Amino acid sequence: MSFVLRVAGAVERAIIRTGEAVAWLTFVMTIVTCLVAVLRYGLALGWIWLQETITWMHAAVFLLAAGYTLARDEHVRVDIFYREMSPKRQAVVNLSGCLLFLLPLTAGLVLGSLDYVETSWRIHESSREAGGLIYPFPSLLKTLLPLTGVLVGLQALVICLRSSAVLLGIPLEDGSGPATGSQTPGSTAGGGV
Repeated sequence: MSFVLRVAGAVERAIIRTGEAVAWLTFVMTIVTCLVAVLRYGLALGWIWLQETITWMHAAVFLLAAGYTLARDEHVRVDIFYREMSPKRQAVVNLSGCLLFLLPLTAGLVLGSLDYVETSWRIHESSREAGGLIYPFPSLLKTLLPLTGVLVGLQALVICLRSSAVLLGIPLEDGSGPATGSQTPGSTAGGGV
């Protein structure tokens, strides 16, 4: 089980790095938004494709950071009872939530989006707006849908493995809590109410 937990830790680190890298798109979005405003109102210039890039970067941040948010235990959680539970009870809640809700949701996201993505690539989809983004950019964005499902699904499996380890009494080598590597026993998650 220790090897499996090390692999889970490596997967989680990759997910966290992905989230940290994609977070830089928010800075790029800010720069592009300022550029669009200066060009439009200062120089009376504007390009639809430049405006669309802001929306598309915003979508990419949300899609690619979903696994990161789960890994950091920063997702929305109504933890009126959860925060007072013992680590074993938290592990039961996390394991049940992942198996009953999160893994089926991510499987549905991946399977449900594959035809959508494949069609986009096959028809060389471009923006509906005249002067908007051209192929392959819309297809690349749509490809992020199943990728999001994969990243969140992998993080859900990490949570399942760690929760199982807690329930079996196997110590977590990295000192993480029952759900994720970012929390230590006794700490509180940022997303709690």
